[in-house]
Amino acid sequence: MAKYRKKPVVIEAFKWTGGLDHEEDPVWIVEAIKKGEVSFRNIGGPDVQCCIKTLEGTMVASVGDYIIKGVKGKLYPCKPDIFEATYEEVWSLSPLLE
Repeated sequence: MAKYRKKPVVIEAFKWTGGLDHEEDPVWIVEAIKKGEVSFRNIGGPDVQCCIKTLEGTMVASVGDYIIKGVKGKLYPCKPDIFEATYEEVWSLSPLLE
């Protein structure tokens, strides 16, 4: 059987805290909320959830999960252990390279 490796791609993501303590939410998540693609359950409670509409159905992010904007602009949640095993932060030397 053949083996495959993930191509190196750059994605945008942030760790969702479930609260208002984000210093700044990415523009793309704010736009998705405005469009109704992202909503929330149990706001203000310890079990608050972020609901993301995807082609596969609604996916739910829990506090501490990462919200990813994929290579084609689609949003989806990712558990921290999977995110940290799959991705590493990219540091740009110049804003012109982004």
